[in-house]
Amino acid sequence: MPNAPHRTLSLFVLLFLIWLLLSGIYTGLLLGLGVLSCLLVVAVCHRMNIVDPEGHPSHLIPGLLRYMPWLFWAITKANIDVARRIVHPRLPLAPCVIQVAASQKTHLGQVIYANSITLTPGTVAVETDEGTIDVHALTREAAEDVRSGAMDGRVTDLEGER
Repeated sequence: MPNAPHRTLSLFVLLFLIWLLLSGIYTGLLLGLGVLSCLLVVAVCHRMNIVDPEGHPSHLIPGLLRYMPWLFWAITKANIDVARRIVHPRLPLAPCVIQVAASQKTHLGQVIYANSITLTPGTVAVETDEGTIDVHALTREAAEDVRSGAMDGRVTDLEGER
């Protein structure tokens, strides 16, 4: 069911809220034109059959509300670690490339996992393949953190596969 009605409605609401935030002018004519333009975009998206779980992943919103605070904390800790290594150059660096398993069932889930790795300072997702991600890590600790699977498990939970 690629074009579920709730997805189409949530796309319209999201587009209109963004339009309201960016517009800043709330006269009747402009509100009407905003509604019309959002309806036109949603109609085109519906006709192109792109209002699907990958193109508009509204089903991920509850999981994102749990995942984002954890990700921000992981990014903060990694920022502090990288900053310490810059300020204290005697702290060891051991750059390496590792391969980790990605337990997500969809391409979108694997992309979220790879992007989360890259957003975390000290690690970069270099390449993704079906079920694996090659990661460049600045330190052994960063590599072990990725290997631990904590982020992988949280992204899988976000995806709703566990």
